[in-house]
Amino acid sequence: MQTTDTIVITGAAGFIGSYLTGYLNRLGFEKLILVDDFTDETKVNNLAGKKYTDKIDRDQFFDWYKTYTGSIQYIFHIGARTDTTEMDYSVHKRLNVDYSQAIWKLCTENNIPLLYASSAATYGNGEYGYEDRHDIVSKLHPLNPYGQSKNDFDIWALAQKTTPPFWAGVKFFNVYGPNEYHKERMASVIFHAYHQIKKEGKVKLFRSHNPGYKDGEQKRDFIYVADVVSICTWLMEQHPANGLYNVGTGIARTFKDLVKAIFTTLQLEEQIEFIDTPIDIRDKYQYFTEANMSKLRAAGYTKLFHSLEEGVSEYVSQYIDKGLYY
Repeated sequence: MQTTDTIVITGAAGFIGSYLTGYLNRLGFEKLILVDDFTDETKVNNLAGKKYTDKIDRDQFFDWYKTYTGSIQYIFHIGARTDTTEMDYSVHKRLNVDYSQAIWKLCTENNIPLLYASSAATYGNGEYGYEDRHDIVSKLHPLNPYGQSKNDFDIWALAQKTTPPFWAGVKFFNVYGPNEYHKERMASVIFHAYHQIKKEGKVKLFRSHNPGYKDGEQKRDFIYVADVVSICTWLMEQHPANGLYNVGTGIARTFKDLVKAIFTTLQLEEQIEFIDTPIDIRDKYQYFTEANMSKLRAAGYTKLFHSLEEGVSEYVSQYIDKGLYY
């Protein structure tokens, strides 16, 4: 990747997309074409101060491309419907499957490398583990329509005979960090816990409804957004083997660990209260996720990840506490 390259980022106004935009700016990339639904005013600050060439509404992108006279070197397709509580599959199919297929075909026909966002939600309850092998993809049982739509596209991508010159589907685990102020219910547990502590001096965590886990000891692979965009950029620069790649830390941590890191950063005594998991997500709740990162490491990615304590400390002290964006 050269700083003179033109790069498309879909979902650019969202959490990871806007962070990626800022990250590329800091590396010297300014010829960015941002694609999203820009009518959501809660996302405006995510792009404040960032440098780019153009902003294109996601529904107009393909028509825009037909008349575009320049050349595009890379596409980061981060945009998606990410609401895990949206139970209407047709909503996810339109944005996460159909739109992604159109992006894929554009990249294939125009010889553009493609990185797209998949999700750890594809792994469901983890019956087949959390290894980014291609042979298990068709066997996976996601727990909600969002995860199903992501897996459906992975299955489709793997079945294609004609592909972009390079492609990677990145399976994001539990990403947290700056620029998620707009996400409301779907924001990270860290974001919600911070505001609970500030308001009430305590944190409410979901009670375990699984006898195999004590309250607060449900485990997730939490990864700081800075590590996520570092991996995505590296994949696009290095072009290892085409396929699916986990994007996590490889170390599952408990929600108690996470909350403790917030209290420690704020120099406050721990106060945790447990509440029932909402009925509408109880049977779709993942009690354990942990990315197997051996594939990415074997491909040559050597950079260390932020520990949960390091990531939470930076996020809370440098961003949320000051109301700042990346």
